Amino acid sequence: MYKIAVLGGDGIGPEVTNEALKVLKKTSELFNFTYETTDYPFGSEHYLNTGELVPESIYSEYKEHDAILLGAIGDPRCEVGLVERAVIAGIRFKLDLYVNLRPIKLYSESLCPIKDKTCKDVDLVVVRENTEDVYTGLGGIMKKGTPDEVAVANMVFTRKGCEQAARYAFELAKARKKDNKVTLVDKANAIRAQDIWTRTVEEVGADYPDITRDHAYIDAACMWMVKNPEWFDVVVTTNIFGDIFTDLGAMVQGGMGIAASGNIHPGQVSMFEPIHGSAPKYKDKNVACPIAAIMAAQMMLDFLGEKKAAMAIEDAITSLLKSGRIKSLDARSGIPTSEMGDQVVEELVNITK
Repeated sequence: MYKIAVLGGDGIGPEVTNEALKVLKKTSELFNFTYETTDYPFGSEHYLNTGELVPESIYSEYKEHDAILLGAIGDPRCEVGLVERAVIAGIRFKLDLYVNLRPIKLYSESLCPIKDKTCKDVDLVVVRENTEDVYTGLGGIMKKGTPDEVAVANMVFTRKGCEQAARYAFELAKARKKDNKVTLVDKANAIRAQDIWTRTVEEVGADYPDITRDHAYIDAACMWMVKNPEWFDVVVTTNIFGDIFTDLGAMVQGGMGIAASGNIHPGQVSMFEPIHGSAPKYKDKNVACPIAAIMAAQMMLDFLGEKKAAMAIEDAITSLLKSGRIKSLDARSGIPTSEMGDQVVEELVNITK
């Protein structure tokens, strides 16, 4: 029995999460596992209605679950970043989810905007450090609104944070058995504090003699993501660069509509979410693509140890995309959100007969 906390959140979040839960329900029937969900209201609507962001006591409740499934957070009626920092960053930091794991995989060549790239060319995983860097919030604004205004944001890197992410990346490269390569992406030539990443990855890498160590500065890495995505196997990078680099990767694999991520602390409750935003203009229109949310549930099952169930969901989505039954991964697909979820369920049943 798995205990799963569910936060549908804002905008299209509840709609796409419903489809992920629909697929999860059918998967549990097919693969004989059980689960129960606990719904939490936290998001912009809850804040606007109650003035409450996230009570401190909730984090103890989250820890009693095996995983958290999040839809999306964000609403233009709220201060920019206020609810996101409370809900998403709150979970990441207070539960110490130090790895943000982002697979970037092409399931159909028709979805890739880069000419002549095949599914074999786009198959990498990014390990983004998830609890440090400029996201710690250290800094502030002085003399706001005056000609002398000063804004300061501090990048923070610790040996522990770098080592945790690096070791996770090397273990992942060993498990993937693809190119056996880990690429560090940083900007240590210009931001000398990031030399801590250079040294730490080198030292951790010495424990993995069968894994090749590679390096790219973030600007070059973005260029290569577009020009030669096949060069990458496992990428490990800082929080801010990982945030940017994986959005670019999402477009290479076909769009935000398929991109999912895990916020992970191995052996502890972890959170899974689509990386797209809340897209408030599409709220309640039944047009948003739920595939990213379904893939977030797929990642969650893999994390929970339900490997065969997770693989079946991925196979069902691959089949739908390769066959052209789902031609695009955005709101212009022409397939209602609920119908796309039904298609995944139907294909899941078909491939497991």
